[in-house]
Amino acid sequence: MRARRYGNPTALGKQGSEFNTVGAARRHVNHRERTVVTHSATYQDILPVAIAAVAAACRVTRHVQSRQQHIERHSKDDMSPVTVADYAAQAVIARQLADAFGTLTMVGEEDAETLREAGRTALREEVAAAARVAWPGAGIDDVLDAIDLGNHDASGARYWTLDPIDGTKGFLRGGQYAVSLALIEQGKVVLGVLGCPNLSQDFNRSFDDPDTRGCLFHAVRGGGSWAVPADRPNLSPRRLDASREEDISAMRVCESVEAAHSRIDDTGRIVDYLAARGAPARLDSQCKYAVVARGQAEAYLRLPTRRDYVEKIWDHAAGMIIAEEAGAVVTDVLGKPLDFSKGAGLAANRGVICATRAFHGRIRQAISALGLFPE
Repeated sequence: MRARRYGNPTALGKQGSEFNTVGAARRHVNHRERTVVTHSATYQDILPVAIAAVAAACRVTRHVQSRQQHIERHSKDDMSPVTVADYAAQAVIARQLADAFGTLTMVGEEDAETLREAGRTALREEVAAAARVAWPGAGIDDVLDAIDLGNHDASGARYWTLDPIDGTKGFLRGGQYAVSLALIEQGKVVLGVLGCPNLSQDFNRSFDDPDTRGCLFHAVRGGGSWAVPADRPNLSPRRLDASREEDISAMRVCESVEAAHSRIDDTGRIVDYLAARGAPARLDSQCKYAVVARGQAEAYLRLPTRRDYVEKIWDHAAGMIIAEEAGAVVTDVLGKPLDFSKGAGLAANRGVICATRAFHGRIRQAISALGLFPE
């Protein structure tokens, strides 16, 4: 697999530390212009680029989702709407990051091998057309090369990880899904951006009722968690705070719509054991991390469906840092911190518990008392 790298990786330390570009000028991208910057970039330099890239990908995925019937009518083999959106969103994000920083090390969920096969002309054209929503004039070869910038193997000291469409079935239903981008250094998530194109800022709006603006969440380690409208990411961000509810009977738990992703029956046992009566929040994707981060629910449980299942880093990295920086606690079901130093999988962990400080320990106690996941 190919990988384009940032040069000799060095650890970044605390927020605002230098992002080593080996002395080369890097191009800082904002929403209006591209400007050459000759100093080393800090996290706060990097963050606007990542926000702009995810916002652009949200425009792409929203466009594809609005054209689902067109794509399905013309589909052959795997030319589904989500396939087109996955590839196009990854291309747009990879291209913007590479343009900004000159080189790119990224672990993306997709690669362009299938697209390059003979007989995939229609799929290639659909993907390129979708990418042009945010990347005007993009050629097919440009798009394929950009997708393959995500072919890193997660072995480096510093790399990005991307899930261009997290929540496939939610996307296909016209429901909730997320565009998830995070920066990992020395096995730690240090920056995350999570685009939720259909998630409303209105807590009273049903998750099944897609919003026309969406939400975009971002966080830098030690700098808090923040939200802006997905369609206007330049607006002043609003700081997120996890719920301060302390009455366990009021605890609201996020549940996956798709039963295959988590043991929903065991979630029910935990909720019953704790006598929690808060209304559950059912939605797809890493949007659940954001729902906890902004105080709309108190917990998100992803309970492993089998002992050998290994979660992927791109399914949790951005959501985790956004929830943690808002004041929530994120561990696996045994209470261990999520370990991003084992490659593309969270091989050292089993499942995920994301919950407020008041309830995380109580959930762990319930899991232990019920004997759900013996070590």
